[in-house]
Amino acid sequence: MIKLLIVDDSALMRKHLVNLFEQEGDFTIRTCRTGAEALLDLAAFQPDVISLDINMPEMDGLTALSRIMVERPCPVVMVSSLTAKGALATLEALSLGAVDFICKPGGTISLSIDSIHAELVAKVRAAAKAKVRKARGLVERIRQQNRLPTEPVRKPADSRPLQAKPGIVLIGVSTGGPRTLEEILPRLPADFPWPVVVAQHMPVNFTGAFAQRMDGLCPLSVREINKPTLMEPGTIHIGRGGGDVIFSRRGSGVAAVSQPENRNYLWHPSVELLVRSGLEQYPAERIIGVMLTGMGYDGADAMAELYQRGGRTIAESEDTAVVFGMPAELINRGGATVVAPCDQVAMYLLRWLH
Repeated sequence: MIKLLIVDDSALMRKHLVNLFEQEGDFTIRTCRTGAEALLDLAAFQPDVISLDINMPEMDGLTALSRIMVERPCPVVMVSSLTAKGALATLEALSLGAVDFICKPGGTISLSIDSIHAELVAKVRAAAKAKVRKARGLVERIRQQNRLPTEPVRKPADSRPLQAKPGIVLIGVSTGGPRTLEEILPRLPADFPWPVVVAQHMPVNFTGAFAQRMDGLCPLSVREINKPTLMEPGTIHIGRGGGDVIFSRRGSGVAAVSQPENRNYLWHPSVELLVRSGLEQYPAERIIGVMLTGMGYDGADAMAELYQRGGRTIAESEDTAVVFGMPAELINRGGATVVAPCDQVAMYLLRWLH
């Protein structure tokens, strides 16, 4: 049985959430009205996972989350509103240690819950099995950026330099991604020679705020892809939520374009489509694919093909992956050049490109 603690100030929302999870048959459930009540229940109930509303009286979700991560770290799924303010608060929650989030659609509570039933249950189940990673200060992360690993995690990385010709780094990530990207992207220096494109599974209202947040943390410029954008060195591009990223030839260069979700793919922005489109515009040896934490298998086939065609790939190791689904799928397909914890990913990129 999965012990679930539901924290929400709305009695009606708590009732609907309890009914929803009771239908699943494998949850033991306790509810709290405020963050303060949840802190009191941490030791007594010892939940496997917590669903935590962001907007609550007395103690808001962010304050409660920060206390949970100190007093008894536990997987947390934030329940957020689909607003700009809700997006910023949710990104802060993910940085503090929340595993994932779910958006409350508008309308009546019962209809809202029905519309996210399957997604909410899947995310709570995944979170219950996820690793809770302690936050590390950004200064410490940057300070360690030049410390190379003493030995490869799985097998030696190819040492041929790549920086002489244009290329691209393609990153696929889902559950646990924002925190993981904060471990990686700020370590790339301002003179990093290839553009970086990130497909992070995230709703449309969140990717712009996420790009803005990362832009404040990174030496490189970070922007959401919301219009045709030329791929140039010194830039990181976040695929716009609610759509997919493809590449097209623009004169002598390559541009990334956000298009409506392709229904042939399950997750969006699609990592699979991103990598396959990249292979149409760049030689495989000019592409580095990075597969990070996430549920499912999005991008595993395309990155395995990239590897087989002479490209290089990095799969995040189980040691640091919040959810080991996506990188494990790449590894199982024999498509990983190297398997490494997230705090060594930037080191491999720098080693190959500098």
